[in-house]
Amino acid sequence: MTSMNYKSWFETTRPKTLPLAAASIIMGSALAAWSQHFNKHIALLCLLTTLFLQILSNFANDYGDYQKGADTQERIGPLRGIQKGEITAKQLKLGMVIMVVLSLITGSSVIALAYTKPADIWIFLSLGILAIVAAITYTVGKKPYGYLGLGDLSVLIFFGLLGVCGTYYLQTHQLSTEIFLPALSTGFFACAVLNLNNLRDLEQDKKASKNTLIVKIGSKNGCIYHALLLILASGLNLIFAIIYFTHWYCYFFLILYPFLYQHLRMVWRYKEGEALRPMLGQMSLLALAVNLFFSLGLILS
Repeated sequence: MTSMNYKSWFETTRPKTLPLAAASIIMGSALAAWSQHFNKHIALLCLLTTLFLQILSNFANDYGDYQKGADTQERIGPLRGIQKGEITAKQLKLGMVIMVVLSLITGSSVIALAYTKPADIWIFLSLGILAIVAAITYTVGKKPYGYLGLGDLSVLIFFGLLGVCGTYYLQTHQLSTEIFLPALSTGFFACAVLNLNNLRDLEQDKKASKNTLIVKIGSKNGCIYHALLLILASGLNLIFAIIYFTHWYCYFFLILYPFLYQHLRMVWRYKEGEALRPMLGQMSLLALAVNLFFSLGLILS
């Protein structure tokens, strides 16, 4: 990791994915604040752990796709450091090891700080190891699940249910049924981002035998699936708000819904993968913005 390729390493972390990865921690912490159990130290450690895991996943994704030929000069998205020859496979593997170590350090620290009974240690330690394994095996290994169409399910679990509910539990030491509404919403928005990525890379993934969900169901059904994800995510947040928000100013997140509708119209009109490049960034920003505005509503409620 020499000074000559710092830029390539920074690009390989995929900084645009990091705010979205943090969204689940923000939502879980906002729910904890709503329950009057917010702990800034636990929230910060959860955030660092999630960011390290996301960078690990990005490193592993680049490494696995490069090894399997899924990322070539023909890809529509930006070329990665390993594709351009600025980072070697050996260096990228070392980067993965470093991210594993860092995530273990921060993950163990949050468990040590937050646990109230021995069961907490074993449960969250197991979940942490599972998250590390999942981050690596998405595209690495003989049968990476990202090549089997299971990426969306993984995103829903780790970016939604585990990320939000785990952060909430570590601060409140309880699980309430109502938090699953925003947890699922956060996961569905994250799935929408992945879905656009897979729609964009459909033809390239076909050539590399990367059987994402979009490769299996086709682009037309992929657009229908995208609509369902946005409708479910938006609807779950609205249901929660109607039941639990007590002031009109907690509903500021609704001002973003027309932008989601406009985004969906643009996705329906796309003809080629290249047209989805700006929409992918747009979806990521919209997902983050809705989570932030909804979290603000939770804090103000």
